[in-house]
Amino acid sequence: MGVVGKTVHPIDGEQLSVYTVTPEPGAGATADRPGVVILHGAGTGSKERNLPLAEEFAALGHPAVALDFSGHGESTGELRDLSLRRRRDQAAAVIGEVLGADRPLALVGFSMSGQTLADLVALYGRRVAALAACAPGIYGTEAWDVPFGSGFTELIRRPDSWRNSSAPGTFARFDGRALLVLPEHDAVIPPGVTDLVRASLAARADFSELRLAGADHRLGLWLADHPEDRRRLVNALLRPRP
Repeated sequence: MGVVGKTVHPIDGEQLSVYTVTPEPGAGATADRPGVVILHGAGTGSKERNLPLAEEFAALGHPAVALDFSGHGESTGELRDLSLRRRRDQAAAVIGEVLGADRPLALVGFSMSGQTLADLVALYGRRVAALAACAPGIYGTEAWDVPFGSGFTELIRRPDSWRNSSAPGTFARFDGRALLVLPEHDAVIPPGVTDLVRASLAARADFSELRLAGADHRLGLWLADHPEDRRRLVNALLRPRP
């Protein structure tokens, strides 16, 4: 399933903990295969639950990275000091240090990292070959630079505040491979958010949708315990473009 390493990177004033999974010899790894970056959600999200998914990608020859944002898992920092902007910057710095400046990227984001996916696509452009938005959340532009402990929650709880998010416009311009992964029941993400993300991703991308029967919003935990669904996600994201 690949060689697992754990490293610590001084980034954004913090020490960020990162899993790397390197394909084993014979897995077909080449320099032009996208490196996979897996981004956990908010709250108690961490890289630990995403390690099995990273190993699935590595088994097919794709180097994979899963990180703890600051204030999560084994990284330093306080969750109240994190923001959407810092999440984007931390992920980008890890990508630069681990995957370099040239390798194509496949991004997998859970929940809050739906917004981070869009922010990274806006940053990297066509370097992003594929993305999987898993029960994705998106957030209004006024909340993007606000620390989570300094009014962020109040901003995102305003009715329909997500409608002026930058994410739909970015997703609508994306023309790579796009996968929307949804649970059977989601009590966290408003249906309007899901509908908007779906319509945006379907505008230009090679788009498909995967629904996981029995799952709830916590798709990272679900996938860690359901290997068949992990393989379905990986195969759907990596399928050849028509």
